[in-house]
Amino acid sequence: MSFRPSLALTVTLVILAALFGRLGLWQLERKAEKAALFERFEQAPSLSLEQALERNDRFARVEAYGRFDAQRHFLLDNRIWQGRPGVHVLTPFTLADGTVVLVDRGWLPLPPDRSRLPEVFGDDHPREIRGRLNVLPTEGQRLGEADRLSADRWPQLMTYFDTAPVEAALGQELAPWLVQLDPGDPAGFEGRDWKAAVMEPKVHGAYAVQWFSLMIASILIWTTLGVRRGRMLQRSQDDSRPSANGADKE
Repeated sequence: MSFRPSLALTVTLVILAALFGRLGLWQLERKAEKAALFERFEQAPSLSLEQALERNDRFARVEAYGRFDAQRHFLLDNRIWQGRPGVHVLTPFTLADGTVVLVDRGWLPLPPDRSRLPEVFGDDHPREIRGRLNVLPTEGQRLGEADRLSADRWPQLMTYFDTAPVEAALGQELAPWLVQLDPGDPAGFEGRDWKAAVMEPKVHGAYAVQWFSLMIASILIWTTLGVRRGRMLQRSQDDSRPSANGADKE
């Protein structure tokens, strides 16, 4: 078998195979990270909210006693639950020592007309809540102008979360953590099936298989084209030999 890949084809293969292989390894690394994250979520300790805040213990199962702010709520837009668009309701919760933490009370549907915001129920009676300690929502990619939050218009719709304007609207400093309200708490709404992350480890594993498959496919294509080119060059050489011999005889 004559195997003669071109230099350009070989360089292209090296670049693509290295890229696909690196992406596959990266997805395996992400799979391991997510597996550790999910394990940490499942094995998280049960603490008071004050203890969890002091220890910065993400995913801790927490209990807290305090009061919800019955009048002021933030509606975090572009949240999908069971294929439907809506918002997550973030309500300030004040502890006995004055610490204010945002509580994610779950999902509510949002009508197409953004001027008609959903009604958020609640009261400010002292109560105990249970939930999971998690990081505050990330800002994500900002599209368009920043949200303009006001101290006299509630509830407030946000396309992304940013701590500074939220604290300015409340006139209070927030704890740098979020409490995801327990699914059994009657003060919450739908969509409280909390997880360590949206994407599970097996998804990263599937992506890794795809990238490695592309790497193997690129090698097979390089091999096939190299063999085909080698045969063409060999055939060209074979065709040129008889004419050369004929010229010598003359």
